[in-house]
Amino acid sequence: MNAKDTYRYHDMLEGCRQLASHYSFVTVYEIGRSVLGRPLVALRCGRGPRKIHMNASFHANEWITSALLMRFIGDLSASYASGEPLRGQEVAELCGEVTLWAVPMVNPDGVELAQCGVNRSNPWYEQLIAWNGGSTSFSDWKANARGVDLNDQFPAHWDEERKRRGIDGPGPRDYPGPKPLSEPEALAMARLTESIGFDAVMALHTQGREIYWNYRDYEPVEAEMLARRLGQASGYKPVKLSGSDAGYKDWFIQYFRKPGFTVEAGYGENPLPFQNFDNIYVELQPLLVEALRIGRHRPS
Repeated sequence: MNAKDTYRYHDMLEGCRQLASHYSFVTVYEIGRSVLGRPLVALRCGRGPRKIHMNASFHANEWITSALLMRFIGDLSASYASGEPLRGQEVAELCGEVTLWAVPMVNPDGVELAQCGVNRSNPWYEQLIAWNGGSTSFSDWKANARGVDLNDQFPAHWDEERKRRGIDGPGPRDYPGPKPLSEPEALAMARLTESIGFDAVMALHTQGREIYWNYRDYEPVEAEMLARRLGQASGYKPVKLSGSDAGYKDWFIQYFRKPGFTVEAGYGENPLPFQNFDNIYVELQPLLVEALRIGRHRPS
């Protein structure tokens, strides 16, 4: 990872292949397909009854989160296999209690656009350039291949988010789509979440070194305390957020009334330079370990 300045879809797939081939601890599943037909991959790690979910790259230009999550799964797997503790945690013991379900790249089409631009073989070539204001540079692109912001796609006061955004058509960011879950990537995430029944979820974004833990007072009573634990582990600031709807963690909190978090990793201007990867990961790794402990001491 450190010798490169990008982390692309094929890097993620190769990482999944290597993890699954080296560690029986890791199982790879296809949970759907992107707009352009790329398989959406989930990794299952552990065997415990508590189910924790983490995802990355809902937003295309936040692709560094995919590399961060894959590094964590690699560290978790290596610690499990070797018996060496991870941040003082015996991983075999922890993963006898918890199963991690990770989707390391929710938006592969957008990630490829953000890093490589648009190829003439893309069926939306002309439209994408038009949606991008005529520019062939897509480094600031957040949306999927149809110009829809996947983190504005969930049925949690979606219509209010649509009105607040005030964007009526596809573009680089903030277009919620024609209706909730219109995009195959968002629909795949919703179906996975409903089918597994996660006890808590965490969506990795960039940037700001903040943790968002609430949604319209639907969150469980322990959510703020858990956010403080995550903040103490990482140095990130727990923030009670308002004026935002239709995100993945918003929907999870509203519909399941369980802990959900958005973590804004790193600090700077998106896309964060890959040279910052190691510094971001040093802060993020203990937060992710702590997230796997959620549910161990829930209040009665």
